[in-house]
Amino acid sequence: MRKLIFGMNVSLDGYVAAVGDDISWGGPPSEELFQWWLDHELASELTLYGRKLWETMSSYWPTGDEQPGATPAEIEFARNWRDTPKVVFSSTVGEVDWNTRVVTGDAVAEITRLKAEDGGPMGIGGAMLAGAAMRAGLIDEYVLATHPVVVGGGTPFFTALDNWVNLNLVETRALPSGVVLARYETRR
Repeated sequence: MRKLIFGMNVSLDGYVAAVGDDISWGGPPSEELFQWWLDHELASELTLYGRKLWETMSSYWPTGDEQPGATPAEIEFARNWRDTPKVVFSSTVGEVDWNTRVVTGDAVAEITRLKAEDGGPMGIGGAMLAGAAMRAGLIDEYVLATHPVVVGGGTPFFTALDNWVNLNLVETRALPSGVVLARYETRR
């Protein structure tokens, strides 16, 4: 059975995007933060995307390694992004490329099916898609890079739930920038 991991940058007050889908509060990541996310991505064998995050990622990373001044970590991230199998959950995304397929049906049923397969960890990105998986009890691990900024509203990292989710802290580290990295596993 595969492990499902939900990870994103988050503001101190719990938002992945401020009002108007503004993610500029995160600024460009430090080399250490970027490497942490790269290591996280390299550990995933499959990535699940909601439409908005897919559009953001696919607008840059297919050629991210060709951008002027791309760092070695950015080059590795772009290559890994293209090579890693991806599933986009959307009823509006048309054609996809870069080792990707689109699912237009029931996201929770498909995620449940994918989790039941043999294989390595799956990453899930996009607050709405992850929220559906969260409500269904499918998330096994939460990965947060908490930035020292309060945005006051927007898209929350955690969705409204019917029941509590108890977690165990696996890792925590503070970066010089004030960003706190943390991993939590779901207690079952």
